[in-house]
Amino acid sequence: MKEQMRWLAMQQLLDSALPIGGFSHSFGLETMVQDGRMNQTSQLYVYVSAMLLQSWASSDAMVIKAVYRDAPAANWERLWAVERLVHVQRAASETRSGVEKMGRRLLQLAATIHPQLDWSPLLEATRSGKCFASHPLAHGYASWVLGVSEERAIQGYFYTCIVTCINSALRLMSMGQTEGQSLIARLTPLTEQAMAISDRLEPEEAYSNMPMAELAMMRHERLYSRLFMS
Repeated sequence: MKEQMRWLAMQQLLDSALPIGGFSHSFGLETMVQDGRMNQTSQLYVYVSAMLLQSWASSDAMVIKAVYRDAPAANWERLWAVERLVHVQRAASETRSGVEKMGRRLLQLAATIHPQLDWSPLLEATRSGKCFASHPLAHGYASWVLGVSEERAIQGYFYTCIVTCINSALRLMSMGQTEGQSLIARLTPLTEQAMAISDRLEPEEAYSNMPMAELAMMRHERLYSRLFMS
């Protein structure tokens, strides 16, 4: 597959309309909206920025880095260990479940539309319970087998997280599509700063520093009414 075709294939997997269940999960955002902590786009910008720089860059991106480090050498146990380290740091059970569901759906979809590529290590490890096939792992593995660079793989993951979060907010807050797209355009340049954070860390140094968001994720399952699964 030529480089341009590889990147276009990756664009398909980054599409916000991809049926992997991202539309079903707010990952705590719904709790904050109901609490009145999130009712303005300025607050949403601060929240997504913090998630990008304090969680996605320092946590999920480490799984993608581990894919590019360990998969070429078939050092699968080392890769599964990094995914486990990151995944167990998710305090909310709904969040862990949601990230697993999205990852497994992405893996199944990618393997179906690109059957010529070798998905067996991840598929077999998922079936045997050696890994969770969480969203960052499935994304990183798909990017790697498609021949996309590590930098683009991480940037693509950041973009997907931003768009998923804004799309959730569109259903929860008083904001329009144009305002949402404008917010995505303002947030996207921050991925450069997020990349710098990721570059400084080794996969085993993964951490997340978003306690307020984690509390919102844990409280979500007890909301009186809700639109989202998490």
